[in-house]
Parts: sequence; structure tokens; C-alpha cells
Amino acid sequence: MNMEAFVLGCGGMMPLPYRHLTSVLLRRDGDLFLFDGGEGTQVSLRRLNLKWKKITAIFVSHTHADHVTGLPGILMLSSQVDRSEPLFIFGPPKIADYIETSRKVLDMYINYPIVVREIEAPSVVYGGDGFYVRAFPLEHTKTCVGYTLEELDRPGEFNPEQAVALRIPRGPLWGKLQHGEPVMNELGQEVRPEQVVGRARPGRKFSYVTDTLYLPSIAKEVQGSDLLICEGMFKDDCADQAKEKKHMTARQAAAIARDGAVKRMAMIHYSPRYTDRELPELLEQARSVFPSAELSRDRMHFEIPYED
Repeated sequence: MNMEAFVLGCGGMMPLPYRHLTSVLLRRDGDLFLFDGGEGTQVSLRRLNLKWKKITAIFVSHTHADHVTGLPGILMLSSQVDRSEPLFIFGPPKIADYIETSRKVLDMYINYPIVVREIEAPSVVYGGDGFYVRAFPLEHTKTCVGYTLEELDRPGEFNPEQAVALRIPRGPLWGKLQHGEPVMNELGQEVRPEQVVGRARPGRKFSYVTDTLYLPSIAKEVQGSDLLICEGMFKDDCADQAKEKKHMTARQAAAIARDGAVKRMAMIHYSPRYTDRELPELLEQARSVFPSAELSRDRMHFEIPYED
């Protein structure tokens, strides 16, 4: 089962000619999940040829304009295709008002169900086959949440040679063992699943954090993530401004990655004060804390493979 993330926009506050506003699309096989939808989201979706009409759920961190102004266009576009599946939208208080007001003021034609649910973090807000999405509190100038999408453990690998050696005929009995049921072999002896099935294998974890003060609790929430997309908005010399506006520096983002023992971390939501030529300075400061830190860029693609 493939999992991959696409950074649709990596900018904060205002769009730039070379940098759209914050938005990330996560694809897990046939499911598409959108995290925030700033201005320019549709442009990147089109340029990446992603099937936006198949977006299953949208997870909004907070209702500041640079994270939600791309959503009305997506809602309207989805009415131009044959869609019957509901679109779920999750976010903190006021997200329901924003969606409903946008529909009324823009007189949207919507021909599919939209289900909006306001979040009281921390909580599991959504789930599907083998995974769940959890929201957790951040600290910004208005209510803001982070998200993790975490897969359940996968069954261990079945050893057919061992099953044959234990005199279990190929067929339904193999299936029972793989589903955790003991069976009787040809000799009338009980064979337990752990005799032919290896240890459970971990699933994958994706985390999304933006627009927040540095909080030690964040590292616990994103612990062990295969990929963490995290705000790294300012350089060290703007630390006071970051604190005042309740944002993080690149160095603080790296501390979360380090303390959370994440496998991969890419920064996002850069201040418009920094040109692309200046972003390597953010990266240098982050790598002094978390050496494998990365910069995300618009339309950047991240594979999220299994460990085994």
C-alpha cells in the first residue's frame, strides 16, 4: 500500500509569485487527504495532475486566511464531476461557519454531501481501513490543532514452509492462522499462529504541525513519525517576533523532530520575508539540531515507505 505526501504550498501569511500558501496532500492508496488549503492549492493540484475530485477528507489547522482561502474553489470544483461520496471537513471552532458562509455568499452549487465536524482536541477525529487520524492542540493566536495519521500494526509475515513442516494442508487453515486462530494439523495436534506467523510489523505515521509556539508536548504527539511536516517560519534573529506571533523558528522545529525521534522532517510555512535564496539559512539552523532536516518546496513529493 503506497503512501506519499505532496507539498502544494509552503508559504505563510501571503502568496508569492514562486510560493503558494500552506497546503499538503497525503495519498494513501485510493484515499486523498488534504491538510489545510491556502491560496494556490488548486494550481499545484493541477500542475501535479492529482485527482482532487477524489479527496476524501480535509483537515484544517485553524481558520486564518492563509490556510483556508483555497477551500471554496475546491468545494465548487468538486461539483463539476460525478461525485456521490461525502467530503469530510475537520477543523477547530468556526470552520463550520466559514464553510457555510462561503457556500451562501458565493451561492455555491454543491451536489454531494459535505460533512463538517469541529474538533475538540486531543481526540481521534477520523478513521478508515487500518488507520486513524488524531488531532492535538497547538498554541497560536486562535485555536489551532496539529494532526497525525497513523496506521495500525500489520500482521506478521506468514511462513508457508513452516506451515508445511507442521503438517498443515494449504487452504482455509492457512487463512485462519494468518487471522490469529489456532488450528489442528493432519496429526490432530494444535498449531498456534505464532508458530507460523512472524511478529506484527509497524504501520506508518505522518504528522502535520503548523502555526504554533514551540511546545514540548508536540514532540510526544509526533513521536516516531515517518514524515513530519512542521512549521519553521523564522530564523533565530526573529525569535522574539516568532514568540509574539506564536510561531516557531527553524531551530525549534528541529528540536521537535529530534525529541520526537522522527525519521524525516521537512519544514513549511516560511515567512514571506525570506526569498528562496535565503531559505538555506533556515535549513542550516535546523540542521544544527536535527541533521537530516529538509526544506519543503512547492510541489515537492515525499515517499513514505514501510520500514520492511
